[in-house]
Formats: sequence, structure tokens, C-alpha cells
Amino acid sequence: PTRRPGAAIRRKANQLPSGSSTNSNNPIITGIAKIREKVKKLEQYTDQIISCRVVVEAPHRQHHKGKLYHVRVDLSLPGDEIVVARDPKDNHEHEDVYIAIRDAFEAVRRQLKKKLRQKREKHTKGAPVQEIGA
Repeated sequence: PTRRPGAAIRRKANQLPSGSSTNSNNPIITGIAKIREKVKKLEQYTDQIISCRVVVEAPHRQHHKGKLYHVRVDLSLPGDEIVVARDPKDNHEHEDVYIAIRDAFEAVRRQLKKKLRQKREKHTKGAPVQEIGA
């Protein structure tokens, strides 16, 4: 069966609790909308996306420097996969979950564009060249 682009992220996100009063302050839960938006933007580059799995992790609370979010994105394409794992060790911008998500998806977007460009160039190089006026 053919999968819809981004179906995996929509399915996983729909299984998470909605923004009820107990979850409305949880940046992971409220970040789901941002993740959906980012996946939709990736779908503008190609309709070949099979699935997109996103994992956002917040470290244990006993860290002294504040929470630095870890974001991993696995993007599956036919015969290929893009994996980006953002480990924010010294990047204190990643104390904001939205910035961590933005940075991870920006890296995925760059890699996706590069793969699509390489695929297009490979396809173009293999095509016979027609001479004009011959």
C-alpha cells in the first residue's frame, strides 16, 4: 500500500494528548503543531516522502544549565533516508524547543534539497543530448 506523505508524523502526533489545561504549558505537546508545519513545508519539495518520524527529547530536570532539547528527524524516501539528530551540547538556543525543532528541520531541508538536486543531475547526465540543427 502507498503511504501518504507525512502520514507517520500525523498519525503519531494525533495519538498524543491534546492541549488540555494540564498539558498546555508543555512545550513538547505545543510543539506538535510546529512539527506538522515543518513536515508540510518539506512536502512542498517532493511528493516522494514516505514517512517522517520526529523525536523531541528533554533531558532530566537535574541539569544545572537548563533544558537543552534534542531533536531527531528520520525522513524516508524511496530507496533513501535522511537522518538528522541535533545534539545541542553547547548551543543554549536549544533551551527553546521551537528553535531546536527549527534547526533540525532546516538541516533536513538542506539535505533533502541536496539529494533531490543530485538525483536530478544524475537523471539529466544519463539522458541523451540532442544537437540543435543537425
